[in-house]
Amino acid sequence: MATLKEKFVTAMGPMKERVQKLNKEFGDVNVSSVNVGQIVGGARDIISMLWDVSLLDKFEGIRFRGFSIPELREKLPKAPGGTEPLPEGIFYLLLLGEIPSAADCAAITEEWQKRSVLPQYLLDTMNAVAKDTHPMTQFSLAILQLQRESEFARRYKEKMPKSQYWDATYEDVMNLIAKLPNIAAYIYRRSYKGGKHIAPDLKLDWGANMAHMLGVTDDPAFKELMRLYLCIHSDHEGGNVSAHTTHLVGSALSDAYYSLSAGMNGLAGPLHGLANQEVLGWIQDLMKDLGGVPTKEQLEKYMWDTLNGGRVIPGYGHAVLRKTDPRYMAQREFALKHMPDYDLFKVVSLVYEVAPDVLTKHGKTKNPWPNVDAHSGVLLCYYGVVEYDFYTVFFGVSRALGVLAQLVWDRALGLPIERPKSVTTEWLEAFIKEHPPAAK
Repeated sequence: MATLKEKFVTAMGPMKERVQKLNKEFGDVNVSSVNVGQIVGGARDIISMLWDVSLLDKFEGIRFRGFSIPELREKLPKAPGGTEPLPEGIFYLLLLGEIPSAADCAAITEEWQKRSVLPQYLLDTMNAVAKDTHPMTQFSLAILQLQRESEFARRYKEKMPKSQYWDATYEDVMNLIAKLPNIAAYIYRRSYKGGKHIAPDLKLDWGANMAHMLGVTDDPAFKELMRLYLCIHSDHEGGNVSAHTTHLVGSALSDAYYSLSAGMNGLAGPLHGLANQEVLGWIQDLMKDLGGVPTKEQLEKYMWDTLNGGRVIPGYGHAVLRKTDPRYMAQREFALKHMPDYDLFKVVSLVYEVAPDVLTKHGKTKNPWPNVDAHSGVLLCYYGVVEYDFYTVFFGVSRALGVLAQLVWDRALGLPIERPKSVTTEWLEAFIKEHPPAAK
């Protein structure tokens, strides 16, 4: 059976020809126009990046290589006796664009296990950091410290030809992904469990092994949750901060370690990956203020008080989506199956019932439906991961699958350094003066 790397080589040539043809024959074709609001408002919806591993539609949600989340939960291989997809399978799909077999997933598991050992110098660095340092800071630092292992950096110094950039990047990506669960678990056990670490179990797949090393529960359902979580958070097209940052830094030929560490710094922001811990904090405050699971009327008033106080309902709304996030629904289905009577889940369900109507009446939210962050913290809390400062690390381990799969393609396709044109406020004002909008 051909290896994952050999299969990538087979797929690389035809894809490179397609991209080169588009650029050579149709490079002057306009794809989108840009308005002042997009320039000032965060480059929203400006089409300016090639990103093949996933695509987000505001009404249909995310598709990974054309497959929806429900389709992938059905089609991707599962662990023996399991019902949730293996993260190894989503990585294979993101990299090659095809559904893997169980044997394909097993081969990736074996490959990642061989590459997963954390070097002693990394452990020494991690142990030197104050234990109360935010877990995302520790995570980013650990990834950056591993840069001394970079095959790309070493071979670039040795003047490797451009045709081999993808190969060195592939090796970096496989080495880095293999180590991420071990890094995450080491941070968790050091920060919250007195440094009593748990050795990896090489009989387990990538996601289940991370669940095992965290050591919070022996419930097999937690391993299932990790598999699901790591799959559905793996990518969300290229425009989100963590993906775009990884791509941007990588476009300078910074290796996978530099690129992913930078992407994780973006993920740590309150408007991106940090939002999931804000949701759980808001729900816990709500339950404390209202004495437990509230009534529908109590919750509605609490939401109006939140909004009228100039705050937001965390976990609701999305920069692109205009429907309930399919990732939210996947987690909701998991909760209905495994924890239907859990009080925190009851509150999440009630918020899902009440919030859209309140936000619609409020009128200042384009999308009154929940996003992925509205649910994930409650699931983790149920299984004993109550330290919600750590939740974004889970997100980061997962997001690495998508952004690093795309990084291999960036180097395989020879994509150039990213350099958009910026303008000043004065330039914009002068442009509008010279090109006044038509009277309405």
